[in-house]
Amino acid sequence: MKIRIKKEYLTAPNLLSLYRIIVFPLILWFILANNETLFAIFLIINLITDILDGLIARLLKMQTELGAKLDSTGDIGTYILAFIGIFVFKWDVIAPHILPFLVFAGLCIVLVILAWIKFGKVPSFHLYSWKVGGYIQGFFFFTLFAFDFYPVLYYFMTFWSIFAALEHIIIQLIIPQMRSNVKGLYWVLRDHQKRKGQ
Repeated sequence: MKIRIKKEYLTAPNLLSLYRIIVFPLILWFILANNETLFAIFLIINLITDILDGLIARLLKMQTELGAKLDSTGDIGTYILAFIGIFVFKWDVIAPHILPFLVFAGLCIVLVILAWIKFGKVPSFHLYSWKVGGYIQGFFFFTLFAFDFYPVLYYFMTFWSIFAALEHIIIQLIIPQMRSNVKGLYWVLRDHQKRKGQ
């Protein structure tokens, strides 16, 4: 029996997101095998593909509902791997500064659980604050595993990430149904006001 896949699903952004999902167990194995070098290399590749899939989708107008879901699923997997990798490989440098990191990790768990409870699915808002945060986090993880721990960059990354996660949670509480590519709280409130004025 042949399985037919629609051509519009086989786009470069979707394949890059799918790569992040497929490679998740391999990167997890590198952590379990205590292989920091291969973990760092593949995590950085994940971060690069995360940047590329969004850029390609926007530039070539390939943004789709499926692409948003694949991207969000790949992002969640990458976050999980990065968090575990930090605790396994970099605990000695992170431990004295752990509080804001734990706050961000907790907020990430809350927003995923809230999305499942309210909408029955993984969130895929793609907020501007979240995208910028992704670039900052990617740069932090790259410098952490490729060079060294820089406290200023760490605190900037964690506080920006906390802000983005709080915006995400507030939007989930406001909107009646799950949407993709929401942009941010400003746009959600503006749309809400427009609907009230109609």
